[in-house]
Amino acid sequence: MGLFDSIKGMFGRGAAEAAKQPNAEQRFNELKQKYQSALSTADQQHIQFQNLHMQDSKLYIRAVAPSEAARDQFWQQIRLINPAEDDITTDVTVDESRAQGAATGGGQAAGQTYTVKSGDTLSKISRQFYGDADEYVRIFYANRDKLKDPDKIQVGQELVIPPDDNA
Repeated sequence: MGLFDSIKGMFGRGAAEAAKQPNAEQRFNELKQKYQSALSTADQQHIQFQNLHMQDSKLYIRAVAPSEAARDQFWQQIRLINPAEDDITTDVTVDESRAQGAATGGGQAAGQTYTVKSGDTLSKISRQFYGDADEYVRIFYANRDKLKDPDKIQVGQELVIPPDDNA
């Protein structure tokens, strides 16, 4: 199961409300499939998602790119898929300080680190740092270099906790 396989894989503070919308799961799956190549481009370019959810039947993405070139490549892919951009809203900022981490394979934002303890889950850690268990995917995505499955974290692992930009 991939990161964006279901609406439960969405993250951001709008995800819980989006999941309550009629046919939200079906609409999310349609948009996920339609924009899969753009989401893959974002991953290849080390673009870090902060929010990914449905809003007004559109796919809403807020992210930070390590360079203008990475952001432009992501937007170019979206425009190839849908030049009108009528079913997607994107807000991608550039933080050049992320470029060094991306070049060394890290790709994470400067943020706190957390050492996993016995009994921890990403949801529990997310609730501790963000006040919302559904934000766990942000932590998973920021640590995709060391985590392959959000349900498989190990005691003693050092995880990067992205800053709470909505605080």
